[in-house]
Amino acid sequence: MNTRALFKIAKRLGFYALTAVVLVYAIFPFYYAVITSLKPSSDLFRMELWPSAPDLANYATIFSESSFVRAIGNSVLVAISVVFIALLLGITASYALGRVRFRGRTTVMLTILGVSMFPQVAVLSGMFEVIRALGLYNNPGGLILSYTVFTLPFTVWVLTTFMRQLPMELEEAAIMDGATPWVTITRVFLPLMWPAMATTGLLAFIAAWNEFLFALTFTLTDSQRTVPVAIALISGNSQHELPWGPIMAASVTVTVPLVILVMIFQRRIVSGLTAGAVKG
Repeated sequence: MNTRALFKIAKRLGFYALTAVVLVYAIFPFYYAVITSLKPSSDLFRMELWPSAPDLANYATIFSESSFVRAIGNSVLVAISVVFIALLLGITASYALGRVRFRGRTTVMLTILGVSMFPQVAVLSGMFEVIRALGLYNNPGGLILSYTVFTLPFTVWVLTTFMRQLPMELEEAAIMDGATPWVTITRVFLPLMWPAMATTGLLAFIAAWNEFLFALTFTLTDSQRTVPVAIALISGNSQHELPWGPIMAASVTVTVPLVILVMIFQRRIVSGLTAGAVKG
């Protein structure tokens, strides 16, 4: 076997080894959360690859708490509302920015992109004053508004990039048939934009589902809190001892739906994120 063949084998083995390291690094925290959630309190700090006697008591504990179940409902309501509003505004804005020629279009796009660069903590006080002035404090509407503000720039940017790649002949044919801009968007472009919509919608859902800072600041009572805050506020019988079992069970419960959604839409996510990367 010559040197070139040995080099190819070593290169391939190195690639597989690096892939294995990345997979372990990415998956191990979730795996550790799963096995911890299946252990009784007495076995939490026992090192083992899989619990010898899996126990669902931690899951029973969290689902027996009405506040946690209500928090899941609040998170579902907020996340779905954010996705719907972001996609509705994003599609209409992407049509204007991607298909209509007007002065300052590039400036508008750069402004939209610039808005997404501000960290949440930098606008927290200003957003709090806005939400309080609108009477949305301790209300799901306040979270929906604040999440939409941070989700919309990315949604508009991705959908506009995708919209620009659609053939101009489709729009011209629709105009010749007397279609209005709204009909063109909903009947012609919308069926072709599912990859980009799946990408932006799923990322908006994940961002709203996992957001903690705004949810902690803009809600006050258990009836209005979302899942991340509910998990952070889980407490044990002792003031100095955290109930790691229920915390891990809650974390796994709210993570599994996201993993399932990503697996279902993974092909559309790749198509949406690579939209506009190749021309010609």
